Amino acid sequence: MQTAIPCTMMRGGTSRGPYFLATDLPADWATQEQVLLAAMGSPNRQQIDGIGGGTSLTSKAAILSRSSHPEADVDYLFAQVSIDKLYVDIAPSCGNILAGVGPFAIDAGLVKPVDDETVVRVRNVNTDKLIEVRVKTPNGQVEYEGDTRIDGVEGTAAPVLLNFLDVAGSKTGSLLPTGNVLDLIEGVPVTCIDAAVPMVLIAAHSLGKTGAESKIELDGDAELLAHIEKIRLAASWKMGLGDASGKVVPKVALVSAPRNGGTLTSRYFVPDNCHASHAVTGAICVSTSVLLPGSVSAPLARQVGPNGLVQLEHPSGQIEIMLDAAPTAQGIEIRRAGVVRTARKLFCGELYVPSSIWAGNHSKAS
Repeated sequence: MQTAIPCTMMRGGTSRGPYFLATDLPADWATQEQVLLAAMGSPNRQQIDGIGGGTSLTSKAAILSRSSHPEADVDYLFAQVSIDKLYVDIAPSCGNILAGVGPFAIDAGLVKPVDDETVVRVRNVNTDKLIEVRVKTPNGQVEYEGDTRIDGVEGTAAPVLLNFLDVAGSKTGSLLPTGNVLDLIEGVPVTCIDAAVPMVLIAAHSLGKTGAESKIELDGDAELLAHIEKIRLAASWKMGLGDASGKVVPKVALVSAPRNGGTLTSRYFVPDNCHASHAVTGAICVSTSVLLPGSVSAPLARQVGPNGLVQLEHPSGQIEIMLDAAPTAQGIEIRRAGVVRTARKLFCGELYVPSSIWAGNHSKAS
């Protein structure tokens, strides 16, 4: 016997995964975690027995519910489902999967659409931060087709504007959780920063790299990955995040000078392999570091563009972040970080998990 769970599969930005209503899942996290693992087919490198795609970009899920927060319409919990371990990480957020949250919330009836454009106010449960999501809704319906192109995704689609509010200190409570713009960890200069996601930034040349290497080249360098992980684990303690073993936060990026007209080059790690393009939250964090004098990024970056435009070069092209920042006595305040993504609904239906894992709220069996 199997339990049927309503599910919508969507591409959000450069990621893909199932989107669920919280009311269709178990109420307790322990069972919910087992349901997500079974749904994705973990632990198995190919995720043969589930809908996961065998990569960190396609082993993600979104769980939505109506929000009780006075400034939010919906609550969004992001889940990074481990591929080869029985573990689901809900510490980080994901800005790419977030791109599908607005359209899903409207289609699912959580938010009433208005003509032309609908603003969905989202509370990210992972970080307790607010995001304003603007979705094209001509004639009161979500528009998925359009002419907006983002690097890392084939074709075009309708734009989804994400405005991240109050991004500093997403997990640590501070933009610079160590109290320093620059730290020396394992003999390597790093910038530990928390803007939308906690990160450890390293100048690529500090590890003997140019920063222009491909994902394949970086993933194939076992010595480099081991060195990065050693730095990451040590930095996590300094940032007040504790033991990061087996966890995906903090993330890491190797930064270098731009080569194709952008502001900075970034190679983002997730964290045990290089992202094929770039995470949205990670792009906000790396972009913010450009504005910090003394950071590892600042001397490598070109001048920030008009209206706070930062163009990050990544393995698949570029991602653009618009930063609304103001100087403060402590450094800078990031009032808003905007990014344009796209999303596409792939299918709606029922996803099945063994009833031995969960019998369901109102169980349907097959």
